[in-house]
Amino acid sequence: MTDMTHVSGEKNSGASVLAGLYIILDPSVSSDRPLVDVLKVSATAGAKMFQYRNKTASMKAAYAEALQLRKATHELGVLFIVNDRCDLALAVDADGVHLGQGDLPLHLARKVMGPDKLIGISTHSREQVVAATAGKPDYLGFGPIFTPGSKLDHDPIVGLQGLRAIRPLTALPIFAIGGITADRVDEVIRAGADGVAVISAILKAPDISQAVNDFVLRVSTPTSPGS
Repeated sequence: MTDMTHVSGEKNSGASVLAGLYIILDPSVSSDRPLVDVLKVSATAGAKMFQYRNKTASMKAAYAEALQLRKATHELGVLFIVNDRCDLALAVDADGVHLGQGDLPLHLARKVMGPDKLIGISTHSREQVVAATAGKPDYLGFGPIFTPGSKLDHDPIVGLQGLRAIRPLTALPIFAIGGITADRVDEVIRAGADGVAVISAILKAPDISQAVNDFVLRVSTPTSPGS
């Protein structure tokens, strides 16, 4: 598994952390806890990579929230990715952007973001994995592996078999996403994922620090991918 001990805003160094636990910060899932508090507790507990996702806020409100999170990630030395919005990612000098299938095409996002920022792509099928890989992003999200706890309008469940099937199709780091709990991390990693992207299992946890510890411990345990 990719080493996660060095974190930097530079793309080349950032690539060294494209594995392990990837926490998605969504205010709609964590309405009773400030996201910046969730981030600080999670980073202290060992999380190294965070994504800010807000599908409903105005650009002004999203900028204010993202900027606060960005400042915290700078102080804590962890990666910060913005979901969907290249303009917002650049405005707060995020480490990169994560694109969905309906967002700006990868080649245009690269022109906007520049060569040194990270770009991830959400994929849900073999065809999307092949197409995304050809565009040379920095990593892929793939899922939903299980039923998501944070979305009702999700794509069809791909399952562990779907993950095993697409692993040979790309050499890029793959973050599995969708309904992943700590007790299922091992089977997800063995199916071929380099890491797990998590929302509800962290943001809704009674004890965020303990939840992050559980994920970090399990995702760091050596396994045999594809077994």
